[in-house]
Amino acid sequence: MYAEERQQEILHAARTAGRVDVVKVAEQFGVTTETIRRDLTVLERAGVLRRVHGGAIPVERLGFEPALAARDEVMTAEKERIAKAALAELPQDGAIIIDAGSTMSRLVQALPTDRELTIIVNSPPLAAALATRPALTVLMLGGRVRGRTLATVEDWALEQLSHLHVDVAFMATNGCSATGGLTTPDPAEAAIKRAMIGCAQRAVLLADHTKFAGSYLARFATLAEIDMIITDAGLDSKLAAGLAAAGPEIVQA
Repeated sequence: MYAEERQQEILHAARTAGRVDVVKVAEQFGVTTETIRRDLTVLERAGVLRRVHGGAIPVERLGFEPALAARDEVMTAEKERIAKAALAELPQDGAIIIDAGSTMSRLVQALPTDRELTIIVNSPPLAAALATRPALTVLMLGGRVRGRTLATVEDWALEQLSHLHVDVAFMATNGCSATGGLTTPDPAEAAIKRAMIGCAQRAVLLADHTKFAGSYLARFATLAEIDMIITDAGLDSKLAAGLAAAGPEIVQA
């Protein structure tokens, strides 16, 4: 078993049982406790587990949300492939929304320099990165800036979104499942995401495979409201088929 496969099994066990124990998991997989601790460190850095004495707990049980800087350091190759695949969904011209998030920063970096687009964002860092490109018109949604995600939320942003219509909304999520839909820990951010999808002709979710094993407090969309999911090759084929059955096209980069 590859390390990534073992880590996904550990994550699944933690979400099923509510926690995992280092010694028991090491015995289960026939590896050392040091190997399992390294696995837990990888999963904690990915923002899906929180280390506790003797084991780990899934973050959704704690209501924990990793900061943007921490999420930006994990699954980097997968996020870059997802962002590049998302370029095929850009309109030739017109307007798009780019949600806040670490994968979205890769999408911003990958955008072609000669495409004339209007881009709406709710992330000050993304707005700053886009504003220097002469072919783009960048609109920044106002509101309270959440420190964890650097996303603007609440009434100012919702009011602006209520008057917009865009071709594509490129969305991020903390969790996604066939039954629970797309979820995030913060209700205020969920409201913004819901409004983004509501004003878009098409909604495209960009999410690496670690996002498809759990749910968080606030749901902002069902899978039927999403037109396409772009993820990486690490997504289990049966899980991908279940997601596709709920509505969206699945693209694995």
